[in-house]
Amino acid sequence: MPRPPHPLSASQRRHVVATLTLAALLSLSACDAGDDPGQAAPAATTRAAKQTATTADSTTSTRRPTAGDTREPTGEPVTIAFGGDVHFEGAVGSRLAANPATTFGPVATVLRRADLAVVNLETAITERGTPAPKDFTFRAPPAALTALKEAGVDVATMANNHGLDFGPVGLRDSLAAARSARFPVVGVGRDAGEAYRAWRTTVKGQRIAVIGATQVLDSNLAAAWTARDGKAGMASAYQEERLLAAVRAARAAADTVIVDLHWGRELANCPIDRQRALVPKLIAAGADVVVGSHAHVLLGGGYLRGAYVHYGLGNFLFYSRGGVTAQSGVLLLTLRGHAVTNSRWVPAVISGGIPIPLQGASANRAVASWRSLRGCTGLSAKP
Repeated sequence: MPRPPHPLSASQRRHVVATLTLAALLSLSACDAGDDPGQAAPAATTRAAKQTATTADSTTSTRRPTAGDTREPTGEPVTIAFGGDVHFEGAVGSRLAANPATTFGPVATVLRRADLAVVNLETAITERGTPAPKDFTFRAPPAALTALKEAGVDVATMANNHGLDFGPVGLRDSLAAARSARFPVVGVGRDAGEAYRAWRTTVKGQRIAVIGATQVLDSNLAAAWTARDGKAGMASAYQEERLLAAVRAARAAADTVIVDLHWGRELANCPIDRQRALVPKLIAAGADVVVGSHAHVLLGGGYLRGAYVHYGLGNFLFYSRGGVTAQSGVLLLTLRGHAVTNSRWVPAVISGGIPIPLQGASANRAVASWRSLRGCTGLSAKP
């Protein structure tokens, strides 16, 4: 006959209770957040009305903050949507000409559901200027900004290797169009102070700052395109100290700091060395979220030192011939101050230039593929 177990000490009993409580919380979080990508995640409160939820991968942070933890959740939760590269060439240009309000198609539902939406605007907003000496140059009429606003996009970075495709004239037109449309753009400006400056907004009492910069510049254009004191241009991540100073300044007056970068190597779905070298510096300077695009394919995302990093959001509103460059989606992050408390990936496939959100088995496969990209990033699935 087995011997009866020894009675538990008071400290052991407290440990068991804490373990069971944590297990219950983890179970509830998984149910509430829709961890099963085959089920629709619960719809968040929209800026206008509730929309149909889209199949998504969901990871909820259940970390227990320690004393002095600077990423302890604070304030009301704010959900932010991130999309990759946007231009208005080809079929997208035809959609824009037909009706700016419907240019983004069904993915606009996902963007509008978020409290804030951010994309990379990879085009000059101009009908003038001289094309830069390069293989591809993109430009769009001011109606492109109407399309962004109608789709629920709140701010766009123009710091990329196409923002100045039509030279100083194109840049002046882009800035004038943004002011006229009252649509905020970051990463470009009339001088370095404006280009590196964060755009700030307050949502549900949370002060949010968004900074844009590029780590991709054609070598023959880098000097001409980089903003300086007294010179218009874009924020360059190669001006590292200036970028980090901008992050520190934003940190001093914001609850949440976001850095959206144009970076990586085209068609490479793992981050390159200069991406991985910059991220810890941005986090140390105060960034809570570091995201970006450029590679035209998806890269992985996850947590590093408590911050959320996504190395490549891929194409978004963009022409594509199919295959890997057509794999797209929306990254949804929920933040409470410095803490990212929920992360979700809403998969899509580009058709006719627009990302069509996936459902059912197709979404499950796309989410599994997206998760696998984390393997070469050095990032974690949880904080």
